[in-house]
Amino acid sequence: MTLPDIRDVVPHSGRMVLLDRLLAFDGDSLDAEVVIRADALFADEQGVGAWVGVEYMVQAVAALAGLEARQGGGSAKIGYLVGARHYSCNVPYFPLGTALRISVRRDGPGDLRLGSFACSITAEGIVAEATVTVFQPDTPDLSINDVNA
Repeated sequence: MTLPDIRDVVPHSGRMVLLDRLLAFDGDSLDAEVVIRADALFADEQGVGAWVGVEYMVQAVAALAGLEARQGGGSAKIGYLVGARHYSCNVPYFPLGTALRISVRRDGPGDLRLGSFACSITAEGIVAEATVTVFQPDTPDLSINDVNA
């Protein structure tokens, strides 16, 4: 399968598309890449703060959902981060020039409407991990309170 441009499978636009490209997809997992550049959103002279890693992870989950939707004839839909558990990173910043590999894997059965994902970010000397939970409503105006309605 030839992977599409990341911008074709996430519901973000402009500078808010933080990932550069898709690397791999197998249905339940996805790998993406971002190269930390001086002109990147959230960058300063040290690089990008490691706290942005959660957003990198969530955008990779969004890309996974977008690819699944695309396979079914649909398109990327808006989703929400419900929570990130146990985010840890061994560095305070992702240094300029570093190519980060963001890996996400569906954590157990379920669908993308409300799902949990094991996520990691790796590069030479860098390891970040978390479990993220996301919610994707059927319609953009549906709130998390409507899940059990």
